Amino acid sequence: MRVLVLGGTGEARALAAALHPRVQVISSLAGRVPDPALPVGEVRIGGFGGTEGLVRWLRENRVDAVVDATHPFAATITAHGARACAETGVPHLVLARPAWPTGGAIVVGSDTEAAETVTRHGFSRVFLTTGRSGTAAFAGVNAWFLIRAVTAPEPATLPPDHRLLLSRGPYDYDGELALLREHRIDALVTKNSGGAMTEAKIRAADAADVAIVMVDRPALPAGVHTVATVEDAVAWLAGLST
Repeated sequence: MRVLVLGGTGEARALAAALHPRVQVISSLAGRVPDPALPVGEVRIGGFGGTEGLVRWLRENRVDAVVDATHPFAATITAHGARACAETGVPHLVLARPAWPTGGAIVVGSDTEAAETVTRHGFSRVFLTTGRSGTAAFAGVNAWFLIRAVTAPEPATLPPDHRLLLSRGPYDYDGELALLREHRIDALVTKNSGGAMTEAKIRAADAADVAIVMVDRPALPAGVHTVATVEDAVAWLAGLST
């Protein structure tokens, strides 16, 4: 079996490891992160050229199945994958890690709405963890920001009063709680990415009585088949070959 894993996440790496070498896995990374953590097996880096490019690639490479294990907010490639597999008839699965419970969080629909919420509530010291692409919405917000990202955002997208913290998870509860207290944070802004790698910040914010502004996930394409765990994805692939 020849499987394309749309990756870049811990789940994608775990899936490649679980399948290799019994299954020929090709892991595809977008290429936006320098020095990414690489999975075992074959790796391709870069886009496909939209849905049409992915359709050509699937046909030219005789792919038997596609597993989309991208980040829950990677809506564009998820949509392209769903459409390309529907057009080619290639079996398609989305490995979607469970979302975090929202609890008492202020749930919003976008980065722009999150920025408006920060302003409306008068939060003054904000821990911003929406990634390098999420900072532009906050560029005009009158607050101090601790911005954590894997790679530095474009300078023009940064708010005037901020500190940039470049790091890659996983993060632990004690470290996250200390960070919130050290910087006197009164609001955490995060995407509902789910997963254990960065979940500690949610628990730490709850413990420190820090408000949480959480950007909700984009909807998945209609009709896609989803599983929540790597084990379920392996079982789905095994069912295709029986």
